[in-house]
Amino acid sequence: MWTSAGACIKAARMCRATGLLKACWRQQTTDRLVGEEVARHLNSADIDEYPGPLVKTPVPGPQSRELWNQMSAIQNSDVVQFFADYNRSRGNYIVDADGNILLDMFMQIASMPLGYNHPALIKAMFNPENITAFVNRPNMHCFPPLELPRRIQSALLSVAPPGLNQVYTMGCGSCGNEFAFKAVWAWYRNKQRNGAAITSEEMTSSIYNQEPGCQPYTIMSFMGSMHGRTLGSLTCTHNKWTVKLDHPAIDWPVAEFPNLRYPLSEHIRENKAEENRCLEKVETLFESYTKKGKYVTGVIIEPIQSEGGDKHASPAFFRRLQKIAKKNGAALILDEVQTGVGPTGKFWAHENWDLPEPPDIVTYGKKMQIGGFYYKDEFRMSEGGRIFNTWPGDPAKVILLEEIVNVIREQELLKQVFQIGEELYQVLTELQTLYPDQLENVRGVGTFCAVDLKDTETRDRAVVDLRNKGVHIGVCGTRSIRLRPALIFGSDHVAIFQDTFNAVLSESKK
Repeated sequence: MWTSAGACIKAARMCRATGLLKACWRQQTTDRLVGEEVARHLNSADIDEYPGPLVKTPVPGPQSRELWNQMSAIQNSDVVQFFADYNRSRGNYIVDADGNILLDMFMQIASMPLGYNHPALIKAMFNPENITAFVNRPNMHCFPPLELPRRIQSALLSVAPPGLNQVYTMGCGSCGNEFAFKAVWAWYRNKQRNGAAITSEEMTSSIYNQEPGCQPYTIMSFMGSMHGRTLGSLTCTHNKWTVKLDHPAIDWPVAEFPNLRYPLSEHIRENKAEENRCLEKVETLFESYTKKGKYVTGVIIEPIQSEGGDKHASPAFFRRLQKIAKKNGAALILDEVQTGVGPTGKFWAHENWDLPEPPDIVTYGKKMQIGGFYYKDEFRMSEGGRIFNTWPGDPAKVILLEEIVNVIREQELLKQVFQIGEELYQVLTELQTLYPDQLENVRGVGTFCAVDLKDTETRDRAVVDLRNKGVHIGVCGTRSIRLRPALIFGSDHVAIFQDTFNAVLSESKK
């Protein structure tokens, strides 16, 4: 057995030189670390999926319940739905501790673009040239690995939102939002300085949380939003009380997100009036907070409010919001943590809007495997260390992202998402027609779809019934189910979902 990274690399080079790399590496490393199920993926470029769901026990089953007892002794585990066997999970299917095979249409809260154990990612992990990235987690700001600039170009900047050529990596989406706020505040303050240097008074007072070093700046957010659980991001989050309770919050402006009627094409006039009302509120908040001396430096918004209930707004709404922000000297921050990396049929959801100019900042996470934010040149700080962390992301995740981007391009998965999204939307619409007393408000872009049930209790019961029939989905808002399948989700999976959901609704009707 190899006992160090250096020995591991040396052995890999020896194997490569003698033509034995494949056998040596797979036999001595892969089987030990991940078992035969995952090792099989190294021999194929195709996903070896299960033919369909297979449910042996109620979900969660006895094994998951026993593991829950063990975990519950360590920490509160009330949100655990079941324990997963990731060695046996494949493609669009997750396998739980009891051997139940579920079609996963939630994908770790929209975080798995290629499903489970994709061959390209397994191969990247066991590529000898990538070993040290998985073994060593460096401080990427102070001691970045030598290949990092190339990988950031390949993995991140190659898919950057149009017009944004600067990027920071972080550990999660919440961190991306938090540091985006810092970039906005520095940019705004520099505008106020009008080219003047930072004073010693500013430097000293900032340490004591006092002006002029610490300004009473604010970030505007929207009711129903979810931007994270760190203090600044949490202040911009407005949906579940379990997220907010007992935590201090800052006095920042909260606008109203449009509450549209669906289908959008049938309620154009009412929805336009609702969006106008919300935008007028945005204008009012800019005025009132400016009068209080709490300048609104930025506006953060999700392209689709996900946790808040999959709430949509029109492209025209976002175009006007950008215009209002710019008029008031504020930055527009688009939180694409959940909508980024293709589920709407575009790599970034805001590419569907035809904005007159690029957004100022786009934050990312989830399917990107790391968090962070893209930004315009003008938001680049001139002093080092102001955007900083011990672990600003993870080079191993950058490697995985690089492979994800390659697969998306090679397999043209965005085109597939567009096609499958139309099929999924049609299925939901047909089911809504069949069960009008149970379903309403079908909505979606690409495979980023949702539908409302009668109430919270009915919704939660349907989720459990679906899971016990082999389909795993998510929830949002007070009575919505949300679908967040992987980009590799296909027509056969749509058919399975249709049959299963129809069975659940039919049984519930009786």
